[in-house]
Amino acid sequence: MKLAEILKRSFDKYYDAPISVWEAFATLCEEVSFKKNEVIKQSNTIAKYGYFLLEGSVGLFVWKENNFICTDLFLEFNFFADDISIFSGKSSPIEIVSLEKSKMVRMSKSNIEKLKETPFGSLLLFVGEQNSNSDKQHQQIESMTLTAEERYYGLMKNNPELLQRISQKHIASYLGITPQSLSRIKKNHSQK
Repeated sequence: MKLAEILKRSFDKYYDAPISVWEAFATLCEEVSFKKNEVIKQSNTIAKYGYFLLEGSVGLFVWKENNFICTDLFLEFNFFADDISIFSGKSSPIEIVSLEKSKMVRMSKSNIEKLKETPFGSLLLFVGEQNSNSDKQHQQIESMTLTAEERYYGLMKNNPELLQRISQKHIASYLGITPQSLSRIKKNHSQK
């Protein structure tokens, strides 16, 4: 399947743009690969790219008290970036790491700006950012209102592949708990 078709299929749930828009979008991208645990974007640097994941998994992390805390996880066919930095042009504490051997396409900041200048491009970026913000708010609400066990069950129900492919230390960090607490939750679940 061509890149434009993959991009379209992944984004149609948010907005159904014509394939010609995605063909133009694809011309602004370049394919890159990363090894497992390779840093894609260092913390406290300025982001230069936005990404679309074709194969593998990626995590976004921030440093806290001598540990990296996982703020987000992505599997194939998702867009991701250090949004704080890419849109502000300033450095941010976010570090992006390839959690598996990964293949993706990336779009430079200058090409993102070119995309913004087109009617469909600005619409796609707006819709994408709107949905990303909505997802982030939903995640924040869950982290403040649900127990760790409820958040784990939510992952099991809505994204079981994350639990199968991402290391337990990253899952625990993403849930805001220790690996030992995650083990207890999993043990309790298996006994039910």
